[in-house]
Amino acid sequence: MAVYTQVSAEALSDFLGKFDVGELASAKGIAEGVENSNYLVDTTKSRFILTLYEKRVAEGDLPYFMALLEHLADKGLPVPPAVPDRDGTLIHQLEGRPACLIQFLSGVSVSHPTAAQARAAGEALGKLHKAAGDFTLDRPNSMGFDTWQPLFERCGHSLNEIAPGLYDDIGFALDGVRSAWPGDHMDRCAIHADLFPDNVLMLGNRVTGLIDFYFACTDIRIYDLAITHAAWAFDASGRTYDAALGDALIEGYSQSFPLSDLDRAEFGTLATGACIRFTLSRAWDWLNTPADALVTRKDPLAFWRRVKIYDNDLGSRLKTLA
Repeated sequence: MAVYTQVSAEALSDFLGKFDVGELASAKGIAEGVENSNYLVDTTKSRFILTLYEKRVAEGDLPYFMALLEHLADKGLPVPPAVPDRDGTLIHQLEGRPACLIQFLSGVSVSHPTAAQARAAGEALGKLHKAAGDFTLDRPNSMGFDTWQPLFERCGHSLNEIAPGLYDDIGFALDGVRSAWPGDHMDRCAIHADLFPDNVLMLGNRVTGLIDFYFACTDIRIYDLAITHAAWAFDASGRTYDAALGDALIEGYSQSFPLSDLDRAEFGTLATGACIRFTLSRAWDWLNTPADALVTRKDPLAFWRRVKIYDNDLGSRLKTLA
Protein backbone atom coordinates (compact mmCIF):
# COMPACT_ATOMS: atom_id res chain seq x y z
CA MET A 1 0.00 0.00 0.00
CA ALA A 2 0.97 3.67 -0.16
CA VAL A 3 0.72 6.00 2.81
CA TYR A 4 -2.73 7.43 3.48
CA THR A 5 -1.58 10.91 4.42
CA GLN A 6 1.00 12.81 2.37
CA VAL A 7 3.45 15.01 4.27
CA SER A 8 5.35 17.69 2.36
CA ALA A 9 9.06 18.31 2.93
CA GLU A 10 8.22 21.77 4.23
CA ALA A 11 5.70 20.46 6.75
CA LEU A 12 8.08 17.75 7.88
CA SER A 13 10.94 20.20 8.33
CA ASP A 14 8.73 22.43 10.46
CA PHE A 15 7.63 19.40 12.49
CA LEU A 16 11.22 18.29 13.15
CA GLY A 17 12.03 21.80 14.30
CA LYS A 18 10.24 20.99 17.57
CA PHE A 19 12.80 18.29 18.35
CA ASP A 20 16.50 18.20 19.05
CA VAL A 21 17.11 15.69 16.26
CA GLY A 22 18.90 17.75 13.62
CA GLU A 23 17.60 18.92 10.28
CA LEU A 24 15.71 16.93 7.66
CA ALA A 25 18.00 15.08 5.26
CA SER A 26 15.54 12.75 3.53
CA ALA A 27 12.18 11.06 3.97
CA LYS A 28 10.24 8.37 2.17
CA GLY A 29 6.96 6.60 2.71
CA ILE A 30 7.06 3.03 4.02
CA ALA A 31 4.83 0.69 2.04
CA GLU A 32 4.37 -1.95 4.74
CA GLY A 33 1.48 -1.75 7.17
CA VAL A 34 -2.25 -1.22 6.86
CA GLU A 35 -3.16 0.82 9.95
CA ASN A 36 -1.14 4.04 9.78
CA SER A 37 0.97 6.24 7.53
CA ASN A 38 4.69 5.70 8.15
CA TYR A 39 7.76 7.52 6.87
CA LEU A 40 11.42 6.67 7.19
CA VAL A 41 13.06 9.96 8.17
CA ASP A 42 16.78 10.68 8.09
CA THR A 43 18.10 13.80 9.78
CA THR A 44 21.57 15.24 10.11
CA LYS A 45 21.81 13.42 13.48
CA SER A 46 20.00 10.08 13.19
CA ARG A 47 17.19 8.01 11.65
CA PHE A 48 13.58 7.88 12.83
CA ILE A 49 10.13 6.59 11.94
CA LEU A 50 7.37 9.19 11.62
CA THR A 51 3.93 7.69 12.22
CA LEU A 52 0.66 9.45 11.47
CA TYR A 53 -2.24 7.64 13.10
CA GLU A 54 -5.18 6.99 10.83
CA LYS A 55 -8.77 6.24 11.73
CA ARG A 56 -8.23 2.75 13.15
CA VAL A 57 -6.02 4.03 15.96
CA ALA A 58 -8.00 6.16 18.41
CA GLU A 59 -6.10 9.23 19.56
CA GLY A 60 -7.28 8.58 23.09
CA ASP A 61 -5.45 5.25 23.13
CA LEU A 62 -2.06 6.74 22.22
CA PRO A 63 -1.03 7.61 25.80
CA TYR A 64 -1.49 3.93 26.74
CA PHE A 65 0.64 2.74 23.82
CA MET A 66 3.35 5.31 24.52
CA ALA A 67 3.43 4.44 28.23
CA LEU A 68 3.68 0.71 27.49
CA LEU A 69 6.52 1.22 25.03
CA GLU A 70 8.40 3.41 27.52
CA HIS A 71 7.87 0.81 30.26
CA LEU A 72 9.16 -2.02 28.09
CA ALA A 73 12.11 0.00 26.83
CA ASP A 74 13.07 0.81 30.42
CA LYS A 75 13.10 -2.95 31.09
CA GLY A 76 15.55 -3.48 28.22
CA LEU A 77 13.09 -4.77 25.61
CA PRO A 78 13.91 -3.93 21.96
CA VAL A 79 10.87 -1.72 21.37
CA PRO A 80 10.70 1.73 19.69
CA PRO A 81 9.57 4.40 22.15
CA ALA A 82 8.40 7.77 20.91
CA VAL A 83 10.87 10.66 20.93
CA PRO A 84 9.86 13.65 23.10
CA ASP A 85 10.18 17.14 21.69
CA ARG A 86 12.01 19.90 23.54
CA ASP A 87 8.95 20.38 25.80
CA GLY A 88 8.67 16.66 26.58
CA THR A 89 5.61 16.16 24.37
CA LEU A 90 5.28 12.77 22.65
CA ILE A 91 2.01 13.08 20.70
CA HIS A 92 1.66 15.85 18.11
CA GLN A 93 -0.58 16.90 15.22
CA LEU A 94 0.68 16.83 11.63
CA GLU A 95 -1.44 17.21 8.48
CA GLY A 96 -4.56 16.89 10.62
CA ARG A 97 -3.49 13.57 12.14
CA PRO A 98 -2.04 12.59 15.52
CA ALA A 99 1.65 11.94 14.93
CA CYS A 100 4.71 10.65 16.77
CA LEU A 101 8.40 10.60 15.98
CA ILE A 102 9.68 7.13 16.89
CA GLN A 103 13.13 5.73 17.42
CA PHE A 104 14.39 3.66 14.48
CA LEU A 105 15.32 0.02 15.12
CA SER A 106 17.60 -1.94 12.81
CA GLY A 107 16.64 -5.33 11.43
CA VAL A 108 14.28 -6.88 8.89
CA SER A 109 11.06 -8.84 9.17
CA VAL A 110 11.26 -12.38 7.81
CA SER A 111 8.66 -13.75 5.42
CA HIS A 112 9.78 -17.40 5.73
CA PRO A 113 11.01 -17.85 9.31
CA THR A 114 13.19 -20.73 10.39
CA ALA A 115 12.69 -22.73 13.57
CA ALA A 116 15.57 -20.82 15.18
CA GLN A 117 13.92 -17.50 14.33
CA ALA A 118 10.55 -18.71 15.63
CA ARG A 119 12.22 -19.78 18.86
CA ALA A 120 13.78 -16.33 19.21
CA ALA A 121 10.39 -14.70 18.60
CA GLY A 122 8.78 -16.88 21.26
CA GLU A 123 11.54 -16.03 23.71
CA ALA A 124 11.07 -12.32 22.98
CA LEU A 125 7.32 -12.60 23.58
CA GLY A 126 7.95 -14.29 26.93
CA LYS A 127 10.33 -11.50 27.93
CA LEU A 128 7.72 -8.94 26.88
CA HIS A 129 5.11 -10.55 29.13
CA LYS A 130 7.61 -10.79 31.99
CA ALA A 131 8.48 -7.10 31.64
CA ALA A 132 4.80 -6.14 31.42
CA GLY A 133 4.00 -7.91 34.68
CA ASP A 134 4.17 -4.68 36.69
CA PHE A 135 2.70 -2.37 34.06
CA THR A 136 -0.25 -0.76 35.82
CA LEU A 137 -2.29 0.80 33.01
CA ASP A 138 -5.21 -1.11 31.53
CA ARG A 139 -6.76 -1.06 28.07
CA PRO A 140 -9.63 -3.33 26.97
CA ASN A 141 -8.95 -5.42 23.88
CA SER A 142 -10.54 -3.48 21.00
CA MET A 143 -10.64 -6.72 18.97
CA GLY A 144 -11.25 -9.04 21.90
CA PHE A 145 -13.62 -11.93 22.50
CA ASP A 146 -16.64 -9.71 23.12
CA THR A 147 -16.27 -7.99 19.73
CA TRP A 148 -16.36 -11.09 17.52
CA GLN A 149 -20.09 -11.81 17.58
CA PRO A 150 -21.04 -8.19 16.73
CA LEU A 151 -18.46 -8.13 13.93
CA PHE A 152 -19.78 -11.45 12.62
CA GLU A 153 -23.29 -10.03 12.57
CA ARG A 154 -22.14 -6.89 10.74
CA CYS A 155 -20.49 -9.02 8.06
CA GLY A 156 -23.67 -11.10 7.87
CA HIS A 157 -24.50 -13.29 4.88
CA SER A 158 -22.09 -11.26 2.76
CA LEU A 159 -19.51 -13.71 4.14
CA ASN A 160 -20.83 -16.17 1.56
CA GLU A 161 -19.46 -13.87 -1.15
CA ILE A 162 -15.99 -14.81 0.12
CA ALA A 163 -16.74 -18.56 0.17
CA PRO A 164 -20.04 -20.43 -0.11
CA GLY A 165 -21.29 -21.52 3.30
CA LEU A 166 -18.81 -19.34 5.19
CA TYR A 167 -21.52 -17.54 7.18
CA ASP A 168 -22.93 -20.76 8.65
CA ASP A 169 -19.50 -22.26 9.26
CA ILE A 170 -18.12 -19.24 11.12
CA GLY A 171 -21.34 -18.98 13.12
CA PHE A 172 -20.98 -22.60 14.19
CA ALA A 173 -17.31 -22.18 15.08
CA LEU A 174 -17.98 -18.94 16.93
CA ASP A 175 -20.69 -20.58 19.05
CA GLY A 176 -18.24 -23.32 20.01
CA VAL A 177 -15.46 -20.93 20.96
CA ARG A 178 -17.81 -18.67 22.93
CA SER A 179 -19.06 -21.58 24.99
CA ALA A 180 -15.52 -22.79 25.74
CA TRP A 181 -13.70 -19.46 26.18
CA PRO A 182 -11.75 -19.40 29.45
CA GLY A 183 -12.71 -16.90 32.10
CA ASP A 184 -10.83 -14.93 34.73
CA HIS A 185 -8.95 -17.97 36.06
CA MET A 186 -6.19 -17.48 33.47
CA ASP A 187 -3.25 -15.10 33.89
CA ARG A 188 -3.74 -11.66 32.28
CA CYS A 189 -1.29 -8.89 31.49
CA ALA A 190 -0.48 -6.31 28.82
CA ILE A 191 -0.17 -8.21 25.53
CA HIS A 192 0.96 -7.28 22.03
CA ALA A 193 -2.02 -8.98 20.33
CA ASP A 194 -0.57 -8.72 16.81
CA LEU A 195 2.94 -10.23 16.87
CA PHE A 196 3.05 -11.40 13.26
CA PRO A 197 6.45 -11.96 11.61
CA ASP A 198 6.25 -8.50 10.02
CA ASN A 199 6.10 -6.98 13.51
CA VAL A 200 9.35 -8.63 14.60
CA LEU A 201 12.66 -7.24 13.34
CA MET A 202 15.58 -9.68 13.17
CA LEU A 203 19.24 -9.82 12.29
CA GLY A 204 19.97 -13.47 11.59
CA ASN A 205 18.40 -15.41 14.45
CA ARG A 206 18.43 -12.46 16.85
CA VAL A 207 15.38 -10.30 17.56
CA THR A 208 16.31 -6.63 17.26
CA GLY A 209 12.86 -5.07 17.42
CA LEU A 210 9.25 -5.65 18.44
CA ILE A 211 7.07 -3.07 16.70
CA ASP A 212 3.46 -2.03 15.95
CA PHE A 213 1.89 -2.12 19.40
CA TYR A 214 -1.36 -0.52 18.25
CA PHE A 215 -3.52 -3.51 19.23
CA ALA A 216 -1.78 -3.83 22.62
CA CYS A 217 -4.21 -4.29 25.50
CA THR A 218 -4.88 -6.20 28.70
CA ASP A 219 -5.98 -9.76 28.00
CA ILE A 220 -5.20 -13.43 28.62
CA ARG A 221 -1.44 -13.88 28.46
CA ILE A 222 -1.51 -17.24 26.66
CA TYR A 223 -3.95 -15.80 24.12
CA ASP A 224 -1.05 -13.62 22.94
CA LEU A 225 1.06 -16.76 22.48
CA ALA A 226 -1.83 -18.37 20.58
CA ILE A 227 -2.07 -15.38 18.22
CA THR A 228 1.68 -15.50 17.61
CA HIS A 229 1.58 -19.27 17.05
CA ALA A 230 -1.19 -18.92 14.46
CA ALA A 231 0.77 -16.16 12.71
CA TRP A 232 4.16 -17.89 12.62
CA ALA A 233 3.51 -21.62 12.26
CA PHE A 234 1.63 -21.70 8.93
CA ASP A 235 2.35 -20.90 5.33
CA ALA A 236 0.76 -17.75 3.91
CA SER A 237 -2.29 -19.61 2.62
CA GLY A 238 -3.02 -21.22 5.99
CA ARG A 239 -3.13 -24.67 4.40
CA THR A 240 0.17 -26.01 5.75
CA TYR A 241 1.14 -26.20 9.40
CA ASP A 242 4.84 -26.38 10.24
CA ALA A 243 5.10 -28.21 13.57
CA ALA A 244 8.82 -27.41 13.86
CA LEU A 245 8.05 -23.68 13.80
CA GLY A 246 5.14 -23.99 16.21
CA ASP A 247 7.10 -26.14 18.67
CA ALA A 248 10.13 -23.85 18.50
CA LEU A 249 7.99 -20.78 19.21
CA ILE A 250 6.49 -22.41 22.31
CA GLU A 251 9.90 -23.65 23.47
CA GLY A 252 11.27 -20.11 23.26
CA TYR A 253 8.30 -18.71 25.15
CA SER A 254 8.66 -21.39 27.82
CA GLN A 255 12.03 -19.97 28.82
CA SER A 256 10.05 -17.27 30.64
CA PHE A 257 6.70 -19.00 31.16
CA PRO A 258 6.63 -22.81 31.03
CA LEU A 259 3.15 -23.82 29.91
CA SER A 260 0.96 -25.14 32.69
CA ASP A 261 -1.56 -27.94 32.30
CA LEU A 262 -4.27 -25.26 32.18
CA ASP A 263 -2.42 -23.35 29.46
CA ARG A 264 -2.13 -26.48 27.35
CA ALA A 265 -5.76 -27.45 27.92
CA GLU A 266 -7.03 -24.03 26.82
CA PHE A 267 -4.54 -23.41 24.01
CA GLY A 268 -6.68 -24.93 21.24
CA THR A 269 -9.68 -22.77 22.13
CA LEU A 270 -7.54 -19.64 22.38
CA ALA A 271 -5.83 -20.33 19.05
CA THR A 272 -9.13 -21.10 17.33
CA GLY A 273 -10.48 -17.84 18.71
CA ALA A 274 -7.44 -15.99 17.35
CA CYS A 275 -8.09 -17.46 13.91
CA ILE A 276 -11.73 -16.42 14.03
CA ARG A 277 -10.74 -12.92 15.12
CA PHE A 278 -8.42 -12.42 12.14
CA THR A 279 -10.84 -14.12 9.75
CA LEU A 280 -13.59 -11.69 10.74
CA SER A 281 -11.46 -8.52 10.67
CA ARG A 282 -10.03 -9.48 7.29
CA ALA A 283 -13.50 -10.41 6.02
CA TRP A 284 -14.86 -7.02 7.07
CA ASP A 285 -12.03 -5.29 5.22
CA TRP A 286 -12.49 -7.56 2.22
CA LEU A 287 -16.17 -6.74 1.99
CA ASN A 288 -15.84 -3.01 2.68
CA THR A 289 -12.61 -1.92 1.00
CA PRO A 290 -13.16 -0.28 -2.42
CA ALA A 291 -11.37 -1.90 -5.33
CA ASP A 292 -9.30 1.24 -5.96
CA ALA A 293 -8.23 1.72 -2.32
CA LEU A 294 -4.57 2.01 -1.40
CA VAL A 295 -4.84 -0.92 1.01
CA THR A 296 -4.14 -4.42 -0.28
CA ARG A 297 -6.87 -6.67 1.07
CA LYS A 298 -5.72 -9.78 2.95
CA ASP A 299 -7.33 -13.14 2.28
CA PRO A 300 -9.77 -13.95 5.13
CA LEU A 301 -9.64 -17.66 4.31
CA ALA A 302 -5.94 -17.84 5.14
CA PHE A 303 -6.83 -17.68 8.83
CA TRP A 304 -10.08 -19.57 8.49
CA ARG A 305 -8.16 -22.61 7.18
CA ARG A 306 -6.05 -22.63 10.35
CA VAL A 307 -9.14 -23.50 12.41
CA LYS A 308 -8.99 -27.09 11.18
CA ILE A 309 -5.49 -27.53 12.61
CA TYR A 310 -6.49 -26.34 16.05
CA ASP A 311 -9.73 -28.29 16.30
CA ASN A 312 -9.94 -31.39 14.12
CA ASP A 313 -13.39 -32.30 15.37
CA LEU A 314 -14.66 -28.84 14.48
CA GLY A 315 -12.79 -28.82 11.19
CA SER A 316 -14.33 -32.10 10.04
CA ARG A 317 -17.78 -30.49 10.24
CA LEU A 318 -17.00 -27.34 8.26
CA LYS A 319 -17.57 -26.98 4.53
CA THR A 320 -15.18 -24.19 3.55
CA LEU A 321 -11.79 -25.44 4.74
CA ALA A 322 -10.72 -27.35 1.61
